[in-house]
Amino acid sequence: MRRLLKLLAASLAITLASHAPAQSTYPTQPVRWIVPYVAGGGTDNLARALAEAMQPSLGQPIVIDNRPGASTNIGVQVMMQAKPDGYTIMQAENAALLFNEHMFAKLPYKPATDFTYIGAIGRFPVALVVHPDFPAKTVAEFVSYVKAHPQKVSYASPGNGSPHHMAMELFKQKAGIDIQHVPYKGAAPAMTDVMGGQVPAMMLDLASGLQVIKSGKVRVLAIALPQRAAALPDVPTFTELGFKDVNAYAFHGLIGPAGMSKEVVARLNSELNKAMQAPKVVKLFAEFGFEALPGTPEDFYKLARGENERWGRIIKTAGVQLD
Repeated sequence: MRRLLKLLAASLAITLASHAPAQSTYPTQPVRWIVPYVAGGGTDNLARALAEAMQPSLGQPIVIDNRPGASTNIGVQVMMQAKPDGYTIMQAENAALLFNEHMFAKLPYKPATDFTYIGAIGRFPVALVVHPDFPAKTVAEFVSYVKAHPQKVSYASPGNGSPHHMAMELFKQKAGIDIQHVPYKGAAPAMTDVMGGQVPAMMLDLASGLQVIKSGKVRVLAIALPQRAAALPDVPTFTELGFKDVNAYAFHGLIGPAGMSKEVVARLNSELNKAMQAPKVVKLFAEFGFEALPGTPEDFYKLARGENERWGRIIKTAGVQLD
């Protein structure tokens, strides 16, 4: 009898063990973090700061993989081809999350269903800047100059479909001006040519351009926020200057391929939210004028889809198509 009881107990233990949830060991190898822009721009700087803050707690290296081009679609394709195991994630922003499905007639993905939404990171504003030698000293003068020189003034952006591109298209729509778009492969080369005078203007994100603005290498005319930015308190908003609703941000979040497990998503979301509280990251956000948006994956999804609808209307009115 005693032997029978031992056998029954052993059998029960095996049965319970077989039904117990497996202990999560994620991650057991380095995590690849895709940045769909060249190194040195605002998105890249942000990714590297967050990755550095997340690594100690995550327990594995996070390797930044820059995949610029095609309005971030190259980076998206690389991400979507990866296994949904949490070892390939991507820092997505306006193009992939908000713009591209309204700009491409044959986009090979649907943001609402083909991504795993891990967590929002936040958003930082863009500002209209010009080369110091450009004749206009104010937004009103800028508009007057462009109208007096139709199709003669150009502006730079980090690429077709970038937040900077669409911010200028929104301003063009509100101001009734005609200014020619010169897309680059990233914020850094676009900013370099504006500083050099090859292109006279751009909408510049504060993450990559705040120090350039403060150095006087470009002149800032207005910022695309409802209220003035703490980082540039003397710079007026477009709304103050009579251009209502010229509000535009570079909106960032972390995504992965569709089908990631809830456990892995929860771990990455938790580490991302903690990283945004790290002293170095908080300081960087303040320097960039960046508004952190920590929260759940569900919060991120809801916010992204709402912004997607808003920009869909703007893009339709502007008539911007990339294919």
